[in-house]
Amino acid sequence: MTTVRAAVCRAFGAPLEIENVVLRDPRDGEVRVRISACAVCHSDISYADGAWGGELPAVYGHEAAGVVEAVGPGAAKFEPGDRVVVTLIRACGHCEACRTGNPTICFTEPGDPAGPISSDGTPVVRAMNCGAFAEAVVVDQSQIVEIPADMPMDVASLLACGVITGIGAAVNTAAVRPGQSVVVIGAGGVGLNAIQGARIAGASRIVAMDTVPDKLEVAKEFGATDGVSVNSEKPWREVLRITGGGAHACIVTVGAIPAYNLAPRLLRPGGTMVMAGMPHSGDMAEYEPAIVAYTRQGFRGTKMGDVVIQRDIPWMVDLYRQGRLKLDELISGRWTLDRINEAIADTKSGAARRNVILFD
Repeated sequence: MTTVRAAVCRAFGAPLEIENVVLRDPRDGEVRVRISACAVCHSDISYADGAWGGELPAVYGHEAAGVVEAVGPGAAKFEPGDRVVVTLIRACGHCEACRTGNPTICFTEPGDPAGPISSDGTPVVRAMNCGAFAEAVVVDQSQIVEIPADMPMDVASLLACGVITGIGAAVNTAAVRPGQSVVVIGAGGVGLNAIQGARIAGASRIVAMDTVPDKLEVAKEFGATDGVSVNSEKPWREVLRITGGGAHACIVTVGAIPAYNLAPRLLRPGGTMVMAGMPHSGDMAEYEPAIVAYTRQGFRGTKMGDVVIQRDIPWMVDLYRQGRLKLDELISGRWTLDRINEAIADTKSGAARRNVILFD
């Protein structure tokens, strides 16, 4: 058993509380990772605000990197001292989804979902199979990927969610091909990476859309060829002009219903909307099925960019080391665990690309 400090959510919408919690030792196929850095993702904020339900108390945080410090039986792929990215993607490796290369939708429930125990003896939920707003986590070995010794931990943590979700949405889900046009709605953390993914895939036109003009300028630094304000009158007209009749793919990276209602109007016949942003439970979008059918448009959900982390994270690390993938530029601020509520507030303001909690 190991005692660590963690940011615990005890009431939805309330500030997180820094407490001591007790982690059990790794069991079969598990590892304990000492966390060095954990980025603040909007999904963590939505959960902590109660947008998607869930049980409390809980420790959120799922975009992390650290060092393996203990290995359970059957986790022979790793050893203490390995530097790793820690993700929420737990894959059994043998269900239909895993066998067909779709580990992000693994059907198998964790055999032992037990999380940490608080100082008062109360069980604490290890949210999203991770609970990385803490000094250490116990996770399944399928959730981690080794990284090079020279890669900064704060940068590496971004590869656990925002980067793989955005790039994967473009490369894996939308399957962008050279010469195609792509629209990305939302120029935040995931959106900037969807733009990078479209650039890496060879898109000829990449149109960033947002409500904030400054974000459209930043998007061009990451590969957008054009920027269009969502607030402009009939913004789809400008997108249709830029793309010569509509985009091959529109990637929605924000959980805003107006964005989902707008997206089909930005597509050419046969184009695909990729749904990456997560609205609150119960929120509904509206479409006219006859138009979707007539234009043969497609709507596809994407979870974590449909990545295979053991394949895609090393590839992205290599792109970063070549200078072809911007990661350092994504970090807006670095915070200590004691200031996590300030980091969350800054993220909520919409100004941050990614805030990172540092533990070392």
